[in-house]
Amino acid sequence: MAYLGENIKKLGFGLMRLPKNGEEIDIEQTKKMVDMFMEAGFTYFDTAWAYAGSEDAIRQALVERYPRDSYQLATKNAAWIKCETREDAIAQFETSLKQTGAGYFDFYLLHNLGENRTKVFDDFDIWNWAQEQKAAGLIRHVGFSFHSTPEELDEILTNHPEMEFVQLQINYADWENHSIKSRECYEVARRHGKPVVIMEPVKGGMLANPPEPVKAVFDRADPNASYASWGIKFAANLEGIITVLSGMSSVEQMADNLSYMKDFKGLTPEDKKVIDEAQEELAKIPLIPCTTCNYCAKVCPMNIGISGSFTAMNMLTLYGDMEAAKRQENWLVGGHGAKKATECIKCGNCEEACPQHIHIRDELVRTAEALGL
Repeated sequence: MAYLGENIKKLGFGLMRLPKNGEEIDIEQTKKMVDMFMEAGFTYFDTAWAYAGSEDAIRQALVERYPRDSYQLATKNAAWIKCETREDAIAQFETSLKQTGAGYFDFYLLHNLGENRTKVFDDFDIWNWAQEQKAAGLIRHVGFSFHSTPEELDEILTNHPEMEFVQLQINYADWENHSIKSRECYEVARRHGKPVVIMEPVKGGMLANPPEPVKAVFDRADPNASYASWGIKFAANLEGIITVLSGMSSVEQMADNLSYMKDFKGLTPEDKKVIDEAQEELAKIPLIPCTTCNYCAKVCPMNIGISGSFTAMNMLTLYGDMEAAKRQENWLVGGHGAKKATECIKCGNCEEACPQHIHIRDELVRTAEALGL
């Protein structure tokens, strides 16, 4: 039986982490990446109203340079960010249309459902509004992205069978993770007959440079393969997938992704055994499961550099290099105008917004102590 997105190639261009030229998105490099992607036969692009500069960048790099029917463009509505009224939430859609210049969206997502965020979409009745836009031809397919429990996903899909697809965080590190529960969420979507767009297949870049024991597993299997390739192929091997989003940040990353996904035919039994072994090694190492989505930063009243602090702490845990970890913290926190972990007032706003369900306040204390802040 055919399903939504069956004919879309299984690599999507995630536009959350586009290349930068200073503080601005590097449009010329983005154009090169778009060209490489399209020339290889891939067509799915994923942006969001909440990704600063991303919608405008894809207008310049894609929409103004290619026929509208030659690609699929997805964007998202984050009604829980600075929206006091239904009109505020709807305004995000109008802004997205203007910034992308796309005319319509092939895939439109209610962004980051789960916990108290779902209630905002209920209160503003964004569900029916989205169906109205679909009837008007401004949206082709309506779905939602999700970072919460399998039980809540089941409830949402039961209440809203009109949703056509779900975007889920899936990677080999989170497949059996007790907080993320990638496998269980995927299985819920499949039981409801919903195709899946996969996000975070390389876990915010962490699996592109995994811990040494994991690297050793992959190096023994194929010393020429990038570490990121294992994560993306693991996700692309699942059934009922529309596409796997890769947040590529350079021409080099694009070339690598295309090299193994252009003719991807699925994992071999040997490949699956290698990933099983990598999962076993990874499970032995305790890390803060931060993907640097920075939803916490949007609600922190003190502007604490949360994700930067955690990136530095994970570097220390993985590599034991205090000097490198402190350099990382100094750049990612102070270098970006944020405050240090020691200035946290423990309000808890960050933990309500965190898709990974991290005990952020406790981890900030631990990070500050470990790095001597």
